[in-house]
Formats: sequence, C-alpha cells, structure tokens
Amino acid sequence: MSSNETLVGQTLRELKELLVSWNEPAYRGDQLARWLYRPVASIDEMSNLPVELRDRLAQEMVHHPCMIQTVRQSIDGTRKYLLALGDGQLIESVFIPETDRATVCISTQVGCQMGCTFCATGARGFARNLTAGEIVDQILQVALDVGSIPTNVVYMGMGEPLANFAALLKSIEIINSPWGLNIGIRQITVSTCGLVPGIRRLQEAGLGLTLAVSLHAADDEKRSRIMPINRTFGLDELLQTLHGYVRATNRRITIEYALMAGFNDTKEDARSLIRILKGLLCHVNLIPVNPIQKGIHQRPQSSEVKKFLSWLQRGGLEVSIRKERGGDIEAACGQLKGQWEET
Repeated sequence: MSSNETLVGQTLRELKELLVSWNEPAYRGDQLARWLYRPVASIDEMSNLPVELRDRLAQEMVHHPCMIQTVRQSIDGTRKYLLALGDGQLIESVFIPETDRATVCISTQVGCQMGCTFCATGARGFARNLTAGEIVDQILQVALDVGSIPTNVVYMGMGEPLANFAALLKSIEIINSPWGLNIGIRQITVSTCGLVPGIRRLQEAGLGLTLAVSLHAADDEKRSRIMPINRTFGLDELLQTLHGYVRATNRRITIEYALMAGFNDTKEDARSLIRILKGLLCHVNLIPVNPIQKGIHQRPQSSEVKKFLSWLQRGGLEVSIRKERGGDIEAACGQLKGQWEET
C-alpha cells in the first residue's frame, strides 16, 4: 500500500492538493488535517465536511492504515499494541503513562535488518519499511484507545529508524507540525544502532530532536559480536559523527547501554566507556538487558548494575538506570517482535 492511498500520513500540502484535484476548495485540506490528526476513528465523524466529500473519501481512500488487533496491559499501566497493516503484516507499539508525561514508542519497520543479538525484533528478520502513514498512525491508534494524544514520541520500536529515512522525516513533520499532532520537537527522540550516514543526514536536516544511540559495548571487538553494524561503522567513526552532531545541533545525545552479565558490566568496561565518551555532551542510560526468547544474554544482579552506575559517575559521566516498564508483557526495550501472542 502506498502512502498516498491513505489519508493518515499525508501532509497539509498533500491533502490540499488532493482535494483541489477533486474540485474542492483548498481550505477543505485544513479541515481534513484537523480531523485526521485530532484524531477521529472514522470519516463519518468529520462533521464540518460535506456528506458527499466524506462519502468519496471513504470510498476512494484508506483512513487509518493500522488496525489494533490486541492490547496487553502491564501491572505498571504500560500498554502494548499489536497492530495489523493493510498487507497483513504485524507491528507493535507501546504506550507508557507517567505522572508528568505520556510516551508512545513506535516502530519504523516490519522486523529489522540489523541483527543485534539481544533484540527480539532482529531475531524475527526483516519484511519491509513502514510508510509515513503507518508510522504516524501508531500514535493515533494509541490516542484513540487512551483518549488523548501522547506528550512524547520515541522511535524505539521495531526496526532501525535511520534505515527508513524518508518516511522517518515525513512522519516527524506530521507529528511536530501545528496542523498535525503538534508534539514539540524536543519531545521527539530517534534511536539508532549507529547508522553513521543516517546520523549525518539527520544532522543536515537541522531538527532539534533528541538522538539516542545504542552503544552497548565500548570496544570494537565486543560491539561487533553483539551488533553487526559495528563491522561497517566502528566506534571511532561513530563517535566522531556524534561529536559533529553535538557541535551542529547543540543537543545532548542519549547513549543507551544494555548491561549484560559477564559481558559488558566489568570495571574495565566502565573505564573503556568513560574513556570513549570523554568530552561528548551525552547522558548514559543504563538498561539491564531484558530477557528474550532464545536469548543468550543474562541480566546482571541489581547490585552489579548499581556498581557499574557508580563507576561511571565517579568517572564524570551523567548516567541513570532506565526504569523498566512493561517487562511482564514483553513490552520493554528489545522485546518487541510483532507476532500473535501464544495462548
């Protein structure tokens, strides 16, 4: 399904062009955009559009490219959505409510090509990129389910966002624009496994969003074992690119570091991490690795996690331990796979 067959995923300019081509006045595009990204569940609810136009939109266009199949709720309030796409593919999104914010974690691909050994998505393999509409509609489906638009968006679901760059950029425009979801650019985070050309393109795009980088090891040999991308773009090149990103954007980078027992959680690992991050404007997010089916990596004891935290703090790094959300429903970091749950 191409994105221009769906209404969600079209920019204000595209909506106006569509309706003008149907001999409708251009201002109908503004009205339609407001309904699409408010959002509403059906075209019938778009009450200030003429009935004839609503009928034609319903007949000739797909409103929502995603459809909720199942919702699982964690004991902590986190909700995981299994969504079906028009071609039958399945993806997952996660809603994380907190006292001061509501975050939705969205996917950019069906599966993933990156093959990181600690991630369930990569173990599933790769099917295709999502369209901008399929990316944005994950947020709208969550909003329709919970009754309000989330305050924060993180591109940390299934897939590598920077490997689907055009759709990523278009979706950010829709999420950020006043005519779209109107979510502030500083409330949007894009996570990457270290796709250097994509980071450079993101820098050139001049967006003020937060970049999160999955590092997970502080030397090339270890990182290449768990993250195949490191064999193409090693740590030296990645870190040079990150320094350039900070200089160009003046934005602090989030460094994601999944702690794996006996692999990357020693004092020497901490020293290496302090050394390579020296001088980089960043915040380190420690994530005790989450269990996945057939996974080979084990989570360290909480005492070991705290020890690693203190080593990094003593080394001068800004660091925190990510509070796990949704682990009981496989909605935590690295656990998304987009498959029917076994009963």
